Amino acid sequence: MIPAAEALVRLRAGNERFARDARNPEPLLGHSHREELLGGQSPFAIVLGCSDSRVPAELVFDQGIGALFVIRVAGNIVAPSLVGSVEFAVSQFNTRLVVVLGHTRCGAIQATLNELERGGASPSRNIYSIVNRIRPSIEPLIEASTRPDHETLMHLAVRANVRASVNHLRHGSELLEQSILQDGLRVIGAEYSLETGVVDFFDVDDL
Repeated sequence: MIPAAEALVRLRAGNERFARDARNPEPLLGHSHREELLGGQSPFAIVLGCSDSRVPAELVFDQGIGALFVIRVAGNIVAPSLVGSVEFAVSQFNTRLVVVLGHTRCGAIQATLNELERGGASPSRNIYSIVNRIRPSIEPLIEASTRPDHETLMHLAVRANVRASVNHLRHGSELLEQSILQDGLRVIGAEYSLETGVVDFFDVDDL
């Protein structure tokens, strides 16, 4: 088992390599490594990220097959099946770090802002279910007395949504709550910059 603090160091180092375009030369994608994983997996971190094609977690953190347990959904929202996926990895693989990974220019965040600002229904009830989960974390930003510019609003909205998902995972699952209290599990937020390739981890004071 890799402690949460060490897992975070690995993710930061991998992202630094990615952002510098200095990829790890180790053959983590080769046939021999795939064979090693036939008997099981032991991912050192869980990443709940957005489905956006520009944010593939394994590449962003410069990790090979078997290193990360990745869950992707538009807007990096948390719904029951996604909580269950995190619980599965925590309980089956003893993974001790969960990262909720948002990103700049997120389409799901923009769609939610558009609906809140301009009204109108989402094109389907399934898309609306995503918007509806993002909405509560963003509404206070829209309703604030001092309205930020659009770029600032998007930045604040992305982070507010990440923090909402982090909070849901920390307090919306008895299994995860117990693992946080007793087993050293940590759930943290992060934002990936499409512009720079850098991941900014936040609210990590206890790591």
